[in-house]
Amino acid sequence: MAINMSREGANVDIEPLKPSIRARKKATRFARKEYLAGYLFTLPAILGLLVWTIGPIIASLVLSFTDYQVIAETINWIAFDNYITIFTEDLYFKQALIVTLYFAFASTAATLVAALLIALLMNMKVKGQGLWRTLFYLPVLVPAVAANILWMWLFNPEFGLLNGILRFFGLPASMWIYDEASVIPSLILLSIWGCGGAALIFLAGLQEIPKDQLEAVELDGGNAWHQFRFVTLPAISPIIFFNLIMGLIGAFQTFNQAYIMTEGGPNNASLFYVYLIYREAFVHSNMGYASALAWILFLVVSLFTVLIFKWGKGWVFYGGGK
Repeated sequence: MAINMSREGANVDIEPLKPSIRARKKATRFARKEYLAGYLFTLPAILGLLVWTIGPIIASLVLSFTDYQVIAETINWIAFDNYITIFTEDLYFKQALIVTLYFAFASTAATLVAALLIALLMNMKVKGQGLWRTLFYLPVLVPAVAANILWMWLFNPEFGLLNGILRFFGLPASMWIYDEASVIPSLILLSIWGCGGAALIFLAGLQEIPKDQLEAVELDGGNAWHQFRFVTLPAISPIIFFNLIMGLIGAFQTFNQAYIMTEGGPNNASLFYVYLIYREAFVHSNMGYASALAWILFLVVSLFTVLIFKWGKGWVFYGGGK
């Protein structure tokens, strides 16, 4: 900035300032164009979120306080009548909630254990390691409908492969999904078969464990169990926590098995909660009632998620010592 002194006083020459002001205005206009272009590119995703996710969520909350039916000409506001009916009169709700809780916790625990064991095997340096990893992950790529139809054949009590194996070893055959006592354990077995996704995440965590820590345990006289107990488990505890949360939420939303394989039977022994919502909404056309059921499921899943997060503070170890 140039300063010119004269008898009239000090005058500041502002001519050199004009280019910098013009440059700032130009940069501001360019930044605004960038923001506008960014919003335009993200607009389809934003509209999709508003129209197909947030919109239906708000609509279902409103409909849960009505007697809305697909074929009805009018919609009546009935306040909390749907919720009162669910908790006081609907026996299917209680059955579906018990079945879903049983399946969710049992299948999540079994899947976590199986996925961790498979990840430990895939992490071993053996011949054909890539082939074994592909085979373990392959069930995840099978479409859900095809997988369920395949397992219906495996579970067939007369000519199914599983009963054929049992008979080969002289063991009694099972009714599998066609018996009240064995239908949920059978579906848990099916969920274990598809644990390749969780196993792959475990494998990524196992490969990040520092080798020097495992060697330090060995130098101190520890064995493989000590390495697993005091190094591996704490190191992958965030991954266990992640798979636990995602597995539990996914198990609460189980639908395909009931819809394709069991239709909620036998005798409602596999009446999963989401299948009950589907039946009320699309079979009986009780959209308002089904919306109330869906919001109860949302609250149940949220409650268990919060409890698991609080529980995880005592055993999940993150980087940085927390």
